[in-house]
Amino acid sequence: MKYDVIVIGSGPGGYVSAIRNAQLGKKTALIEKYNTLGGTCLNVGCIPSKALLDSSEHFHQAKKDFAGHGININEPTVDMEVMIGRKNSVVETTTGGIDFLMKKNKIDVYHGMGSFVDATHVKVTKEDGEETLEGTNIIIATGSKPVELPFAKFDKERIISSTEALNLKEVPKRFLVIGGGVIGLELGSVYARLGSEVTVIEYAPALIPTMDATMSKELQKVMKKLGMKINTSTKVSDVSRNGDEVVVKATNKKGEEVEFTGDYCLVSVGRKPYTAGLGLENAGVAVNDRGQVEVNNQLQTSVPNIYAIGDVVRGAMLAHKAEEEGVVVAEHLAGQKPHMDYNLIPGIVYTWPEVASVGKTEEQLKEEGAAYKVGSFPMRALGRSRASGDTDGIVKILADKNTDEVLGVHMVAARAADMIMEAATAMEFRASAEDMARICHGHPTFTEAIKEAALDATDKRSIHS
Repeated sequence: MKYDVIVIGSGPGGYVSAIRNAQLGKKTALIEKYNTLGGTCLNVGCIPSKALLDSSEHFHQAKKDFAGHGININEPTVDMEVMIGRKNSVVETTTGGIDFLMKKNKIDVYHGMGSFVDATHVKVTKEDGEETLEGTNIIIATGSKPVELPFAKFDKERIISSTEALNLKEVPKRFLVIGGGVIGLELGSVYARLGSEVTVIEYAPALIPTMDATMSKELQKVMKKLGMKINTSTKVSDVSRNGDEVVVKATNKKGEEVEFTGDYCLVSVGRKPYTAGLGLENAGVAVNDRGQVEVNNQLQTSVPNIYAIGDVVRGAMLAHKAEEEGVVVAEHLAGQKPHMDYNLIPGIVYTWPEVASVGKTEEQLKEEGAAYKVGSFPMRALGRSRASGDTDGIVKILADKNTDEVLGVHMVAARAADMIMEAATAMEFRASAEDMARICHGHPTFTEAIKEAALDATDKRSIHS
């Protein structure tokens, strides 16, 4: 069968690119090696983790906060089977929606392992045989998989990745997390809310080390308040299992040997591009020393008719980044001139409160030698925060010292994941801090904190702090 476009991988980048190609009149095929569409994000990543984060936060509020609202209930308990079942239902509904979209857009779906025969042919290896497809253009969207430490191989029972952490049948008494990044803190906070004693072990000097340092400090305070034990500047040297117990050996910031013991150990030290079995060498596609498929600014590989998007190429491993890249490739193939600003891709951590960021961090601006000014506003000073009890957090705005253009916005706040898009929109149109400060915000809302931080950045005239 011959197609205008073949997409390998049905994650957010792949299925979105397939849809956009089909919308633009291209005869499109989508290849997925698993039985369900949606990739890591929909099946064992973004969607199921958010389902558990919401469920665990409801439980935590019932246990800790309801009485303060005058709501008296019996001591709440956790039914993990029901909680995991709800999560699975959310996943099933979401992935089923992708099936519907494929049919709606007349995209042919092939379930099986896709591999290059040459630059224009892809072999699909299925349970019942093989089939070869021909494509004028081919898009690689095979995503990533968790990094496995050489001394901490996943046994998928006690030494686990995020995939297994989403399906535990019990609430661990002691839950160890190696890695204080997005995945580790999100899943760690799930089990901390449910009653686990959670210990985070992070090699870097701070949590979420790629984000603004102010947000790292703020989030660490929140995590400690939740009862999580945080160990930064701690280098793990060995992970071993003794029956139902996992022992982690490490060296702390003082150079001392330390040991942590838990029922489960989540290893969340990052993800790496997934290209195994893809046969890139058969098509002549170049890969760099980090295992990433090399692409130019149009996401074109070393082979002109083959493109790559998402986690398999350079840049942040984010579902929304992959989606936008999928659209960029489709529109480029259609002769359009798509635009994507990598500086304005939001980064989000779905703890509670959430962490969200867009643009430059203060550390990046210092490194660049940029002249900048800072405005900030604490969430505790906001009426809406006090009304809901969500008083932890801060909004921070970085602006050019001379032109007042907003260079970065960072926040730890309730609903920060949604709030950050006000900043991203403003920055897309190169707004100044004064522009953001002059916008009339509804009252009472969480987003008023953005206005107040912008007022503070403009000329220190925040009204409520």
